[in-house]
Amino acid sequence: MARCMKCGARAELPFVCSYCGGRFCAEHRLPESHGCPGLAKARAPRLEMPPARSPARYALRGFGATEAKHLLIAWAVIGFCFSAGALRDPEAFPISFLASLATVGAGFLAHELSHKFTARRFGCWAEFRMWRLGLLLALILALVSMGRMVFAAPGAVYIAPMGLVGLPVFAKRESAMIALSGPLANLLLAMIFLPIGAFGGAVGIIPLIGRMGFRANLWLAAFNLLPFGIFDGGRIFEWKPLLWASIAIPVWALALYAA
Repeated sequence: MARCMKCGARAELPFVCSYCGGRFCAEHRLPESHGCPGLAKARAPRLEMPPARSPARYALRGFGATEAKHLLIAWAVIGFCFSAGALRDPEAFPISFLASLATVGAGFLAHELSHKFTARRFGCWAEFRMWRLGLLLALILALVSMGRMVFAAPGAVYIAPMGLVGLPVFAKRESAMIALSGPLANLLLAMIFLPIGAFGGAVGIIPLIGRMGFRANLWLAAFNLLPFGIFDGGRIFEWKPLLWASIAIPVWALALYAA
């Protein structure tokens, strides 16, 4: 069993940092959480932001090839894992796989990209990196259980450490707003899927996608609003507990009602 190189806590499934190669617990898995020296060294040239460049303009920078590849792989793995129950029926699996990509997979993409672009809106470098061990475990568990058990830890958006050249130092407000953007994106998607679920009656692929998308994104929002440090809700709660409660409690109530 490995120990976190930041706090020394035992970690049965340690996160391996893509930049410094260190092993960390869930709380310190992101570079900004463990003060990653590798990220500063590798990304310093790209982090320079001249005074004339506004955070909004910086936020519009696109995707690198590595990030795009990681997003596509994670999206495909999530789609497969949530459709693995249909592997018994070769004719039904392709439809189930596409439905999973369009619902759970879309929720994953919306969640992570909201973190990314909100962080960039505050003038920070942010890119998604998949967690290879997490994706491998998800695939194994989905295959062994035939989709009955899903372990969804595809990766995370890495945000440049505080205090790097040209970037602002995070306050609790900025950190909470970046965290909040993910669950809000899932809530927005859930509201988009809701009317689709009633389209064309109760039978057919379109209403099925609508119902799946509504429930999946509602639960993604509810799960990520848990008020603990490793979840988005932890940072929101730390900043403004009343704001967290005003969002989390209705979302949990609606998720339980829709279950």
